[in-house]
Amino acid sequence: MKTESDYYALFDAYRSGELAAPQRADLEHRLATDPGFARRLQDYEELTGTLSAYGRRLATRRKLHAIQAEMDAEAAVRITPEVAQESFATSTAPRPLLRISRTEEKLRTFWHGHRATMMVAASVAVLAVFATLLGLEMYRAAQNSSGSLYGYTVLRREVERIKRNQRAMNRTLSQVDGNAKPEIINPGKFSGTGFALTADGYLVTSYHVIQGADSLLIESRDRQRYRAEPVFTDVAHDLAILHIKDKDFKGFGRLPYSFKRGQSDLGEKVYTLGYPREDLVFNDGSLSARSGFEGDTGFYQISIPVNPGNSGGPLLDDRGNLIGIISGRQMDVQSAAFATKSSYLMKLVDSLSAAGAGQAYNLPRANQLAGTSRPQQIRKLRDYVFVVKVYE
Repeated sequence: MKTESDYYALFDAYRSGELAAPQRADLEHRLATDPGFARRLQDYEELTGTLSAYGRRLATRRKLHAIQAEMDAEAAVRITPEVAQESFATSTAPRPLLRISRTEEKLRTFWHGHRATMMVAASVAVLAVFATLLGLEMYRAAQNSSGSLYGYTVLRREVERIKRNQRAMNRTLSQVDGNAKPEIINPGKFSGTGFALTADGYLVTSYHVIQGADSLLIESRDRQRYRAEPVFTDVAHDLAILHIKDKDFKGFGRLPYSFKRGQSDLGEKVYTLGYPREDLVFNDGSLSARSGFEGDTGFYQISIPVNPGNSGGPLLDDRGNLIGIISGRQMDVQSAAFATKSSYLMKLVDSLSAAGAGQAYNLPRANQLAGTSRPQQIRKLRDYVFVVKVYE
């Protein structure tokens, strides 16, 4: 259970730009989908704004005290000869008359009238500082131990070197595009999974997989590679639509699965294919909740042990309907993973088609997987699931 100081430490790191890009994306995704969490950020900003205003008032107060001290010093010098003579005779310290301006008088009245409020604000400031420091240390410790934000982690696989060396990568790119000139580029650092959306070269993956990419490479199980570009992203639902741009691409052929537009039922058997390593990996389980992390209705919770690299992979039911896109997992619950609902993908595709964003999306209408065994379904599916390699 996260405390208020934990959240404030997280928001402080977010506003100061200390969060890494994936963590910042996770936080912004949650802010966009969780109104309660967004209100926490608003409360934090209001409190920090109050404390900043209080700090400015203290600075003004110190300036006024300095002005008062200067005025006292000047008044002490401006003593008349008669007062000086009387002072010398009686050995009594003079009491000069000090005139204060109307502005100074108002400021003094304000200070005395709001002293209690400002003392309370000072107490809050002290407590907030200690709570923030404590929360920040706890937050950093949690980051170091689990690598996740508030119990949720995305599944982007980090790859030290996707290719053995830069020369091999340059040869690969030259083969993909015969007109491309060899050039030295950085080796790929991240990868995830994607799958075909249409037969003519549109694909789907998770937004966090491609976030910050300079270039993308799609690789099939038989090591065919294609250049791809993002054409649309939906950060709130962790979705990205890609399009293959290689002139030699001939199409995927008829897609064997269909996309489910409605909701799936609790307890349904589900499975996924993905690339947590270089070979295609199968995992199955069941749909354990019709909402995602902390009740997010744009996602399902599934009992599938997914791993980094599974992000963007398809989630299918027993009948071969694609019902979701693998997104992330909960660190403190064993085998609790989350997938964006296919209904949100369908809404996105419909809105893009209506707006004329890109070419028409010719989605598959027939399902060739229904009534076949699981191994048969996998054999038909595997040619439509790809590694998404990210280069920065």
